[in-house]
Amino acid sequence: MFEYMKGLVTSITPAYVVLEVGGIGYQLACGNPYAYQEGQIATIYVHQVVREDAHTLYGFRDLEEKQLFLQLISVSGIGPKSGLAIMASSDHSGLVHAIEASDVTYLTRFPGVGKKTAQQMILDLQGKLSTEAVPQAPAADQALDEALAALTALGYSEREVKRIEKQLAQEPAQATDDYLRLGLKLLMKK
Repeated sequence: MFEYMKGLVTSITPAYVVLEVGGIGYQLACGNPYAYQEGQIATIYVHQVVREDAHTLYGFRDLEEKQLFLQLISVSGIGPKSGLAIMASSDHSGLVHAIEASDVTYLTRFPGVGKKTAQQMILDLQGKLSTEAVPQAPAADQALDEALAALTALGYSEREVKRIEKQLAQEPAQATDDYLRLGLKLLMKK
């Protein structure tokens, strides 16, 4: 079993990053691949899932994020793909607080999480998650940079992205997902 991999990020896609370690490119499914940059030397914590039809490596920024993922997939009804979709949100502390406060409405906002699954998450995880160990949302500047990189990766030209950068920067500090949604709205208007 792998704990982490350290290597060169050679490719970034909406679903995964490719990390070259010892001359081998590993495809790591990530909640937010745009947290990394091509050409960057990165340490990515991994979890391997072996199924009859696939061997998949899931990647995380740090050990705490990996532990949160492992706790999520221990819940009946949440598989690795759903767990990764939940982890794509950079508001991990909001997730923990929703579980602790039994906030089913908040939990059903995540893809693949219905009312029954949300209730199961609360039942299985309440009191077991530490808010101190939860990774915090990236700083506003980093979140904005990640959102701009994601827009470029989605096919918008650098010129189009630069045009809306000032408008996005004027928004109060937000998570990458929020900047990305707002950026898409602005780009679609023009």
